[in-house]
Amino acid sequence: MLSATAPYPPLRLPLRLPRVCVAVTGSDPADLIEKAEALVRDNPFLEFRLDYISKPALTLPKVKQFIDSHPGTVIIATCRRVASGGKFRGSIASQLEILAKASAFGCQLVDVELQTAQKTKPAQFQKLRARSALMLSCHDFRGTKKLDETLEKMRTFPADFYKIVSTAKTLSDNVTMIQFLAREGANHSLIGVCMGEQGLISRVLGVRAGSVFTFASVTRGEETAPGQAPAQELRSVYRIEQVDAATRVYGVAGDPINHSLSPTIMNAAFRRENVNAVYLPLHAKTLKDLLYCVRQIPIHGLSITMPYKEAIIPYLDNTDSHTTKIGACNTVVRAQDGKLYGFNTDTSGVVRPLERRLSTLQDAKILVLGAGGAARAAVFGLRERGAEVYILNRNMAAAQKLARRAHARAIKRADLKKYTFDVIINATPVGMGNTRETPLQEKEINARYVFDMIYDPPETRLLKLARERGAQIIPGIEMFVQQAARQFEIWTGKPAPQDEMLQVVLLAQQERARAAAVKNK
Repeated sequence: MLSATAPYPPLRLPLRLPRVCVAVTGSDPADLIEKAEALVRDNPFLEFRLDYISKPALTLPKVKQFIDSHPGTVIIATCRRVASGGKFRGSIASQLEILAKASAFGCQLVDVELQTAQKTKPAQFQKLRARSALMLSCHDFRGTKKLDETLEKMRTFPADFYKIVSTAKTLSDNVTMIQFLAREGANHSLIGVCMGEQGLISRVLGVRAGSVFTFASVTRGEETAPGQAPAQELRSVYRIEQVDAATRVYGVAGDPINHSLSPTIMNAAFRRENVNAVYLPLHAKTLKDLLYCVRQIPIHGLSITMPYKEAIIPYLDNTDSHTTKIGACNTVVRAQDGKLYGFNTDTSGVVRPLERRLSTLQDAKILVLGAGGAARAAVFGLRERGAEVYILNRNMAAAQKLARRAHARAIKRADLKKYTFDVIINATPVGMGNTRETPLQEKEINARYVFDMIYDPPETRLLKLARERGAQIIPGIEMFVQQAARQFEIWTGKPAPQDEMLQVVLLAQQERARAAAVKNK
C-alpha cells in the first residue's frame, strides 16, 4: 500500500485543460470505475466524486489502477462533506486523509471546500499541494451575490484554482457571474458557474469569459449539482469547445422552457451552415430579467414563446407588418445599435406546410381552432393568401373580434356539422403534453387535412382521431421546423437547412419517447 505522505514528485497538469470536466459518481468503487472507463476515450478530464461512495477510501486502489492504465487523463478527486453540499459524513480529518491518499495515488487535482480550509491548520492544508494541484471551492446554494468578497476570503488560502459556484435564481445572475469572470479571470485561475435550471448560460458562456473549465454530468439524471448539463449535450448541441469571443448568442425565452426542442434544432442549423453562434434555453420569469440579459450578454436574437409573445411588443423598437397585425411576436433581432426588432414567423410555420399539399390556398376553406397568438398568426397568414377562414373558439367574443380584424368568419361549435373544410388547424394548447385531450371529437372532424400546431406528443389525440376519420394529418413538428427555418433566415441571411433541421428534431422526439418509456416501466 502506498503512503499518502510518500515523497513523490509533483504531478504536472496539461498546459491547457479541456473545457469540460465530467463529474462521475458510482454506487460502489466498481460502478465508478466502470463509468469512467466508458467515458475516458471522449472525456479525458474527469472528476471522481468519492463522497458518493459509502467507503471512499476503498475506491482509491481502483482509482490508481485506472490512472495508471490511462496516461494523459486528468482526474479531480472530490470528497465533499454534507455540511458543504456533498455526501461525505466523516470528519474533516478523514476527508483530508482521503484526499491526500487520492493525490498520492495519482489524482492531479484535489478539491477542498472553503469551509474545510477555514477549519484546518494552514500547514495541514498546504500538504495537499505537495503533489497535486489544489482547487479551493465555495458553493452558494441560495443565490448569486458578493462574488468579489467570496474570492477575497478564498485568496487567504493559497490554491492553484479557485472555484466559485452560485445559484441562478434569475437569468441576470448569469450576467453577474460572467462579468465577475471577465474582471478576475485574467488575475486568477477561476472556475465559475451558476447552478440551477437558469444557470446554463454560465455553464456555456463562462468558459469564454474567464472560467478555466466547466462541469458536466455523465447523463441526464446523474447530475452532481442542480442544472448540470450532460457532457455530450455541452459538446454536440452547444459546441462548447468552439465558443469564443466572436460567437453570437441566441436563445428561446419563455416560462416554462425546459420542454423546448428549439436549442436542438437551432444549434444543428448553426453547425450545418458553419455559423459561429450558440442558441440557449432562457427560462425567463419576467420580461425585465430577459431584456436585461439581452443587452448585457448581449443576445443577438430571440425566439419568443409563452407567455411573452404579446407582452414583449411594447419593449420593441419596431415590428414587421405581420407582428403588428397579429399582435404577437415570436422572433426578435437585436441590431448593432442595440435596438430590438420584432417579427412573427408562425405564419410561415402554418402556410409553408399547406402550400406543399394544396395546389393553392386561394379560396381554400380552413377552420382555425383558437383565438390566441398562434391562431391569429394562422388566420392572418391564410387570409393574406386568399383562404376562406373560419374561427372556432371557446370564447365567442374573442373569435368574433379576430374575425372582424382579419375579415374571417366566427362560427359556433354546434354549427360544425354544417361545414366541410379543406383544412382544420388546431391553434390551441389542448392536447399539449398528453394523448388524452382533444379540441374536437371524431364526428366533428370534416376535413381533407388536419393540422395540429402541437408537436409534443408527436401524434396528438386530435391527429389520431383525424387519421381514423380518413383525413390526412399534418403533425405539429412541420410547423415547428418551418417557423424555426424562417427565424434562422432572418438572423443569418442564409437559407435554412430544413431537411437537416427536421431530421434532428425527429431524432430528438424519438429519444424523448424512449426515455419516457424507460421512466414509466
